[in-house]
Amino acid sequence: MKQQFKIHIEDHLPFLKGSKLLIACSGGLDSIVLAHICHLLDFEIGIAHCNFNLRGSESDGDEQFVSQFSDAIKAPFFVTHFNTETYANSNKLSIQMAARELRYDWFNMLVQEYNYDYLLTAHHLDDNLETFLINLSRGTGIDGLTGIPEINDHYVRPLLPFSREQILEFATKNNLTWREDSSNKSTKYVRNKLRHNVIPELLTVNTKFLNNFENTLDNLKQTQNFVRDQVEIVRKEVFEYAELDTIKISIYKLQQYKDPKTYLYFLLKKYGFTAWDDIAQILTAQSGKQVFSPTHRLVKNRLHVLLCPIIEDVSDRVYTIPEEENMIMIPSGMIQLKEVSELSDMDLKTIYVDKEKLKYPLIVRKWKEGDYFYPLGMRGKKKLSKYFKDEKLSLLAKERVWLLCSNNEIIWIINYRADNRFKINPKTKQLLKVTIT
Repeated sequence: MKQQFKIHIEDHLPFLKGSKLLIACSGGLDSIVLAHICHLLDFEIGIAHCNFNLRGSESDGDEQFVSQFSDAIKAPFFVTHFNTETYANSNKLSIQMAARELRYDWFNMLVQEYNYDYLLTAHHLDDNLETFLINLSRGTGIDGLTGIPEINDHYVRPLLPFSREQILEFATKNNLTWREDSSNKSTKYVRNKLRHNVIPELLTVNTKFLNNFENTLDNLKQTQNFVRDQVEIVRKEVFEYAELDTIKISIYKLQQYKDPKTYLYFLLKKYGFTAWDDIAQILTAQSGKQVFSPTHRLVKNRLHVLLCPIIEDVSDRVYTIPEEENMIMIPSGMIQLKEVSELSDMDLKTIYVDKEKLKYPLIVRKWKEGDYFYPLGMRGKKKLSKYFKDEKLSLLAKERVWLLCSNNEIIWIINYRADNRFKINPKTKQLLKVTIT
């Protein structure tokens, strides 16, 4: 197995050679074999052990054993203690999820503090099969069927091609000792039920089941890569990156594909959405329909589905600009006010007003129902809601509109239209340039 491991590293994980490696070591068979082989191959390694204080003296015995093992191979040893049950209760997590959070947070801290390049864990082929079956039983897409990733950021799992049987054989031939975790025998956990009750039955059906499973994983990963490539082609076709971190997804272009809802799933899954039934219906929903994830939201517009990050609600926030101030920062940018002698650049981000018509302090606020203004270049007043409808502003765009006001009269719908009441004329003596950047 040592030679097979060496070849696997050279062929698939060559970056590990010459790197500084931290190995997560429980003291069990798998992690001891991983650390021992890395030591035999002269890798630069450190050993990290977590004492979760869940099994009393047995947990303390694991810690002592791993410490002695580290001394024997002359590897730096790191250990930490967790009050796992308290953490699980206070965060409403299962013991398994609490232990996972605690150890990975600590591993990340060690990697950064001691400048390790990678952290190695001892997951192997049997673990991959268990994960596959767990995900299959819960219902999953192709990502859930491709198993544990061999490389995930700075986490690497070099034992994934090797079975538990191969690992045990290597440990026995090399007279290695390890600790047995008594909780691994309990079948109250789903993973242990599969390990002790289900997988042995599968192996009796076909003695080459693990090898065939590994081939299936390879096929699924190839399919996964193909799907990702195809999704990126579609993404470039249907995504349009607009202002304010908004992505416009063309409904027409998406519907030219045979299964637009499936593409929509793959296009959106990295944004944290889970309400897939609602998302599947959004292409044909009425304008204004919304679907939320913890970080993003989708809004159905006329010709597009708009994707944008969820931002802080600032609907009640008001900014004041005293006469002596010449700039202020608001969520959509920086407003600058400057007296000038003549007109220069003119665009949607710049207006010119007659300063003598202003009443200070000026106010910057969100628009609200009932607001109206006198559009520059037009006669009479117009409700903002009617103006937005005429301009075909989406729900997202309307939510992000700010108003510059004088004595509650609108000077400027920022980035859109100035008000006729404050325009300059031949009698203007003080010309004020207002810009937003």
